[in-house]
This record gives sequence, structure tokens and C-alpha cells, in this order.
Amino acid sequence: MMEFQHEAIFCIVNDGYSDAVMEVAKKHGARGGTVISARGTATKDAEKFFGITVQPEKEIVMILVPSQHKDDILHALYKEVGLDSAGQGIAFALPVDNVVGIAQTKDEA
Repeated sequence: MMEFQHEAIFCIVNDGYSDAVMEVAKKHGARGGTVISARGTATKDAEKFFGITVQPEKEIVMILVPSQHKDDILHALYKEVGLDSAGQGIAFALPVDNVVGIAQTKDEA
């Protein structure tokens, strides 16, 4: 099985909560991220199923992190900006097999 050195974390939150996402992620090893404005398309059935009110305006925060930080960041995001919070965020990670254009810190080398 291939071992990945980096993971891309995607966190989708209500509009205005990307700063909270980055604050949490940085406390757990992230160095930065990219925010994309987005629009959700959930139906009323999805709102009933999840027991939440869906705001259509969203922000997607993409964060590239060393693999060893992924679990800590995901757990912290769930706790601080997850579905039970005002941010109503969901987060997931995908493995990244190649990275160029970033400088490694001593911890990552």
C-alpha cells in the first residue's frame, strides 16, 4: 500500500466561518489554506434528515497538510465547526501523491 506524505483536507462551512476553520487547523499543525466561495444545493429532505437548516451560501476551505497532522485537524474541526456548531461544517481528507511549490519545515523533512 502506498504511503502518502500529504493530505488535502476540505472543510465546507456556512458563509463567514472560514476564519474559524483556519484558526482550528493552525492550532493543530496547518500552515495555511485556500477559501473558495460556494453555494449549497441541499433539499428540504436533507435538512430534515440531518436536523439542520441549510444556508445556501458556503465556504470551502482547502488545507494541504503533512499526513501526520490530518487526524488531529479533522477531529478538531468536527469538534469546533462541525454540524452541531453555527458553522455546520463537514470535513474530509484525500491523499495527495505529489506536491510541488511548497517549502517543507524541519518537522516535514
